[in-house]
Amino acid sequence: MENIDNLFGKCPYFTAQKLLSGKWSILIMYHLNEGTLRFGELQRTMGSITQATLTKQLRMLEEFGLVNRYVYSEIPPKVEYSLTDSGREFQPVLEQVRILGEKYIESLQTEEG
Repeated sequence: MENIDNLFGKCPYFTAQKLLSGKWSILIMYHLNEGTLRFGELQRTMGSITQATLTKQLRMLEEFGLVNRYVYSEIPPKVEYSLTDSGREFQPVLEQVRILGEKYIESLQTEEG
């Protein structure tokens, strides 16, 4: 059996899991799917995420080529984030995650009712 660390870029399931491995990755991708956002705007839409955590998650997504980071040369610095072409390819995946979440919530409500 191949070492699990060597599966990135070879096994599609392992690769996809690694790309979305951060706790906040799916939500970040969802919000950026709606359009380009500045750091503060994205943080406000995320709710309880800390600045450090959001920065870490964005850097990871940028490293994987899913998120663009554009820094304007002005003072104070203005930074915007958007999805790359590869990041936009996750839209159908995000849609399926939403559907799964809705169905699960519905089943929970049915059990409670």
